[in-house]
Amino acid sequence: MSRIPMAIALASLWAVSPVAAHAAKGRTQTPAALAKACAGKDEWADPAPPARLFANTWYVGTCGISALLVTGEDGHVLVDGGVAEAAPLVLANIRRAGFDLKDVRWIVASHEHFDHVGALAALQQATGAKVAALPTQKAALETGKPGADDPQFAGLTPIAPVRVDRTLNDGDSVVVGKLVLTAHATPVHAPGSTSWTWQSCTAAFNCKMIAYADSSSTISSDGYRFTDHPARVAAIRKGLPVMAALPCDILLTPHPGQSAMMERFAGQKPLADPNACRAYAKAAEGRLEQRLSKETAK
Repeated sequence: MSRIPMAIALASLWAVSPVAAHAAKGRTQTPAALAKACAGKDEWADPAPPARLFANTWYVGTCGISALLVTGEDGHVLVDGGVAEAAPLVLANIRRAGFDLKDVRWIVASHEHFDHVGALAALQQATGAKVAALPTQKAALETGKPGADDPQFAGLTPIAPVRVDRTLNDGDSVVVGKLVLTAHATPVHAPGSTSWTWQSCTAAFNCKMIAYADSSSTISSDGYRFTDHPARVAAIRKGLPVMAALPCDILLTPHPGQSAMMERFAGQKPLADPNACRAYAKAAEGRLEQRLSKETAK
């Protein structure tokens, strides 16, 4: 198991709650069933069944966009929500997994683009949950528009504004009972990009650190040149080592395809790999350097 601060380890070291165990009993909501249902489907609003990924960590998103529910005896945390059209699908998946919508206490997000937070306003209204975000992400959520310094700004669709109840600092945690989800500023894909880590344990105290690493691609709207924005490049180069160093037994990502999630769910590759976050960040670093070299050569 990856090393984590002792306080978080003690707070997070817990067996699957009776609620989670009841929800899973007699069901076929496995990662393999999810992968099978999504075979050949990766559109952002393609419906997917819920699946218990590991212990109290559930997939409740669509085939093409991740949304995760981390469950506990005192309430749950929803991580990402998908596009606006996915809101009813996510809500239905939470119910299908056996959980009460009103037990979702907090909603957090990876980054402020419409394909991941477009559904947040509707999800917040339906659950009554509070939303927490780092400052840059908070500004985008509350206005419904990403900042003009986002490389993809020109091509992004506005979202319904979201009420943010708590402003986080890098390294802060969202705590619900024994659940502890820690925010890591990783401004690689977007200025407000946030990666999340938490510990999940089975009833037999088999514990894994889950790393929901934000998107690592450095893409942009047409005409944007990273070499003209040294501050953005510096932020990316600061965020990538943070991604690489995340406590990371099981890597999950906002787009399943970014980390071969469906292939791992299907058993074609190992689900757990303590080197996954390092490899994920290293590959992204290589793509960034290629992009900068191409811009410089023009």
